[in-house]
Amino acid sequence: MSPTLLGMSLGLVAAVGVLLAIGAAPPLRPIRLEDRLAPYLRDTPSPSRLLSVAAPASGMIGLIRRLAGPSIADGARVVDRLLGGRASVRRRLAALGSDDTVEDFRIEQVIWAVLGLGAGSVAALLFTTLSGTLNLLSVTLLCGAGFIGGVLGRDWWLTQEVTKREQIMLAEFPIVAELLALAVTAGESPVGAIDRVCRLSGGQLGQELAETLARARAGVPLVEALQGLVDRTSLAPLARFVDGLVVALERGTPLAEVLRAQAADAREAGKRELLDSGGRKEIAMMVPVVFLVLPVTVLFALFPGLISIVSLAS
Repeated sequence: MSPTLLGMSLGLVAAVGVLLAIGAAPPLRPIRLEDRLAPYLRDTPSPSRLLSVAAPASGMIGLIRRLAGPSIADGARVVDRLLGGRASVRRRLAALGSDDTVEDFRIEQVIWAVLGLGAGSVAALLFTTLSGTLNLLSVTLLCGAGFIGGVLGRDWWLTQEVTKREQIMLAEFPIVAELLALAVTAGESPVGAIDRVCRLSGGQLGQELAETLARARAGVPLVEALQGLVDRTSLAPLARFVDGLVVALERGTPLAEVLRAQAADAREAGKRELLDSGGRKEIAMMVPVVFLVLPVTVLFALFPGLISIVSLAS
């Protein structure tokens, strides 16, 4: 690295440190609402830790949030104002079964953005070192791409987590539907059947049914709790199953027959999904066959002839 570039980097780091120190100084620090109310509530006893809503985050993200909490919270509010889409984020967090709020997700986006900015800075430093010249446009583009990629990458990863969880629930659904049908046929009530299935199954769909059962036991009508299960997920077979169950409960239709029919439909839907997945995998398997196995086979078939032609020509 050239002395000029080293001096510019050290000067930039020093300037950023001085700006951060000045911005965090008490005269320039914004007064928070809790700071204003603290003198009037000082004699109030602190609540018990048993009443806390959520435990502090653990791991690397939790450590970063504890070290730079106010700055990350300010960045999270800026990201939320720029991106919006709080309803979509809230729906995907609910579909994931996570207790995190939208604000927690925005904070994770800011952390990912800072990590992406660091990766972009490292890439810009390597590019500058290899080229020997400092191109401000390239450095700005790389750092900006890392920052934006971190923000959008966290959103993309949340979508992938939701998709993976829904695929697991879709694979578990036919078995859970048949267990519900068997329990109701054996004489269990709908709530008792759901309770039995929750105790027997431990997958993602079992967790959703356990949450539905907890809401029903807390006073929410069973129909409304089941509708909430459909709202949290976007699985069409599960929505059809719950709709049939709700109609049977509201109209007094024999529940065992309805559940057996719904379980048979769920099994057929699972078979169709398996066939569709097999068809997609079959097409994907053609890629190594066409681009790897076939060229090697042709090479083995033509190589002796090529050697003979070369020997005769020489």
